This record gives sequence, C-alpha cells and structure tokens, in this order.
Amino acid sequence: MDFKDWRKTADKPSTGKEQTPARKYNGRHFYSYVNEQIRDAQDRGAFDNLPGFGKPLNLGDDSFAGDKAQGYHMLKSNGYAPFEIELDKEIRKEVQRMDAKLAKVRHQSQSLRSRRVPPFPSEKRAYNAMVEKAAEEYDTSLRELNRKILTLNLTAPVIMHKPLFEVEKQVQAFRQTCPLFDEK
Repeated sequence: MDFKDWRKTADKPSTGKEQTPARKYNGRHFYSYVNEQIRDAQDRGAFDNLPGFGKPLNLGDDSFAGDKAQGYHMLKSNGYAPFEIELDKEIRKEVQRMDAKLAKVRHQSQSLRSRRVPPFPSEKRAYNAMVEKAAEEYDTSLRELNRKILTLNLTAPVIMHKPLFEVEKQVQAFRQTCPLFDEK
C-alpha cells in the first residue's frame, strides 16, 4: 500500500525529490555566516570610522545600581548624574557658600573687636546691618536646604540620607558668635 500525502496539492505532482530553497549558508551554521560577513566588512574598512575606534572600552560597572545600571551608565557617559546625586551636590555647594559667607561676617566681627581704636558709630551701624542681613539670609537658606534635603531623603537610598538642619538653633548660634554692637 502506497502512502499518499494528502497535504500536498494535487496540481503539483510529487517527483520524489523535494526542492529545498537556496540557502546562503551552504551547509554552514548561521553564526559562521555572520562572522564571515563581519570579517568581510572589516577587510573593506566599514568599521574604521566609528566613534571610539581605537580607544579602550570603559567596562566599569556599578554593581549597586541593580536594574538601573544601564540608565546610570548612559547618564554618566553623557555627562549627567542621577537626580539624587545632582541634588546632593547642590546641597553641598549651598552649604559651602553659606559657610563662606558666615566666615566672612565672623572675620569682620573679630577684626572690628580686636582693633586698638574702637569702631566708629557708622562702622557699628554697618556691621549690625550686615549681621542682621546675614542672619536673615542664613535662616532663609537653611529652610530652603531643609526642603531640598527632605526631597533627597524621599528619593534617594537610605545611605544617602542627610539630617535636617535645626534652623532656629543654628541661627541663634551664629548670632552668638557675632554679637551686635551697642549703638551709643
């Protein structure tokens, strides 16, 4: 009994030899064919003008980033940092700026108090105004920094958390280091 394949169409008679579609691989594995194509392109110089040609690869990975590693790598390679890092830098710069300004006021206080000749009334008024303005700016800056620190603490990992500033206590400490002159 001959087996007849019913799946074949009746209009095409079977010849016994099935024709296979012409393959580019000619008995080779697909990856061998791809490797041959890549080698041919290299020989033609198709890869010579790519960015980073001849430079070592930067394979530094951040094992703590987890599923965000690829995104962090893209940010870093394009000169950006994650939001938390940028916010932390901004907080540190603002603290340094405030400390420099307060150091300037403290230095002015020490230089006026250590002079042989007591300060003139106009110098006392100018100094008192400077201390009042600095204390007000310090208070405002500390409150703004607390807002930024709170945002950082809500978005960043626990290891990056910062304590909030005690605004009243720090402003009072500044005022004690720079007492006002009596205007007599």
